[in-house]
Amino acid sequence: MRPPYITPAFIDHFISSAMAEDVGDGDHSTLAAIAEGATKRARLLVKDDGILAGVEIAQEIFRAFDPSLSLQINLTDGASIKKGDVAFTVEGSARSILTTERLVLNCMQRMSGIATKTRFLTSLVAGTGARVLDTRKTTPNFRLLEKWAVLIGGGLNLRIGLFDMIMLKDNHIDMAGGIEAAILRTKDYLRASHKNLRIEVETRNLQEVEKVLQIGGVDVIMLDNMTVEQMREAVQLIGGRCKVEASGGVTEKTIRSIAECGVDFISVGALTHSIQSLDLSLKAY
Repeated sequence: MRPPYITPAFIDHFISSAMAEDVGDGDHSTLAAIAEGATKRARLLVKDDGILAGVEIAQEIFRAFDPSLSLQINLTDGASIKKGDVAFTVEGSARSILTTERLVLNCMQRMSGIATKTRFLTSLVAGTGARVLDTRKTTPNFRLLEKWAVLIGGGLNLRIGLFDMIMLKDNHIDMAGGIEAAILRTKDYLRASHKNLRIEVETRNLQEVEKVLQIGGVDVIMLDNMTVEQMREAVQLIGGRCKVEASGGVTEKTIRSIAECGVDFISVGALTHSIQSLDLSLKAY
């Protein structure tokens, strides 16, 4: 199921701008070498084990560029895949297949890499109650597809951008003159603007956690770069009065111990900012 931010308008804009970037005034390699009426078939070959993502956006790309192309889908988004699998076949205009090939692969390879990493990290915290979150550390103009891939992999989206949640990070707090000033000004702003947004506050130590709790009215407290012992103490201090997110220094080796501290969420910037794409290829046959 597509998340609500993957709208028809977004898809149309994404595909048109991506194709304009790649094709420009024409795919001259294809126009030069391939006869106008030639028809061919190609298949999406899986060359890595992992989780498949991006099939739906691939369908949209083919459909937008050439509605006459015919697809046979063998594997859908979220499927476990292994080397040698064929995710789908596409048949029709050889020119259309060649011109759309790279955009389809760019989307699917990156999205599948993100979904694969997300699924792996969620498996490491299974049974703890903690959920893996993404961040805003994304590729400009590709964020929504990256966040969609996180969902496909079993993670959660923390927020889409700066507009759908208040997050007071260390620089907000320092520039506002402290935690109390930042939170109180935020509450004034929300009242004046008639906006109903959740508030999350980043804390760097237990003293800041206590300060946030004293002020109150916060939905999520982020524990940033704290030790496991500090996080465990912070969770006990918060006592369920708001949700708790752990952030910073999260690795495959540390994520389980962080989850066992009792936090609700663990945010992992590496899900989108330093992921290894899955190896996929589109081959004629």
